[in-house]
Amino acid sequence: MNFRVLLVCMGNICRSPTAEGVLRQYIKTNNLGDKVEVDSAGTHGYHVGEAPDSRTQRAAAIRGYNLTQLRARKVARQDLDYFDLILAMDKSNLDNLQRMATPEQQERIKLFMQYAKNFDDEEVPDPYYGLGHGFDLVLDMVEDASIGLIEDIKQKIGEL
Repeated sequence: MNFRVLLVCMGNICRSPTAEGVLRQYIKTNNLGDKVEVDSAGTHGYHVGEAPDSRTQRAAAIRGYNLTQLRARKVARQDLDYFDLILAMDKSNLDNLQRMATPEQQERIKLFMQYAKNFDDEEVPDPYYGLGHGFDLVLDMVEDASIGLIEDIKQKIGEL
């Protein structure tokens, strides 16, 4: 039994691929590779097929996360059935996902930052148009929420 997580931002080139890369590493270090599947996507198709933003890749690489193999894609309707948990980086993308979802799929869609332990923020800010330090903040937030998410997933897997 695999537990499947989809991480979602707008274009799938900054926040959600960062979260995917961090979560993949945490899954590996927690020996959950055979139990947890993770992917990322965007609610808009602006960058389909593109690698993550070079600033995102650079900030991630400094902390030991390799995002070079990731490619942007747009959320598809079938994703809403396939994934057990769909986590939006902000309220705008949460709203977009909720509009796509059937009533049965709604409970799978949440904000990623609800798993954070040290940040009170509900949203991961989009660093795309800002200065370079925004990418480090995104990593700080994503690492924090990923720790809480891994704890939650371990409990869910234990219950299955």
